[in-house]
Amino acid sequence: MESGGWEMENGKMDNPQAVAERLLEYGARIIKVVESLPQTLVGRRIGDQLLRSGMSVGAHYEEAQGGESRADFVHKLQIAVKELRESNYWLRLLGKAGTLPADRLRDIQDESDQLRAMLSKAVASAKGRRK
Repeated sequence: MESGGWEMENGKMDNPQAVAERLLEYGARIIKVVESLPQTLVGRRIGDQLLRSGMSVGAHYEEAQGGESRADFVHKLQIAVKELRESNYWLRLLGKAGTLPADRLRDIQDESDQLRAMLSKAVASAKGRRK
């Protein structure tokens, strides 16, 4: 199922290719954050988790674009939203623990929040209701 039927009124999700590009950029930014982490036990553990969740968001979005049904499309988008929530948790934890300066993480956390909101609205729209 292509993305037809889930375009948003506010124009945020009416271009699936633009969203895919934004998610790709988000994944690249996650890679850079992880590469900048200290090579300590904590840095490696959180880095592994953040890398896994942060890079999977775009992959799940891409899978959703080729969903076999509306339900499959929605399910894969919901997984992408969950991965964004997890990524945001690890980013917040890095800032809270002082592993990286909180001000350095602010922009990527904001992007994570925006992407989560966009995909959450796309899920709601695809389910036939608006949030």
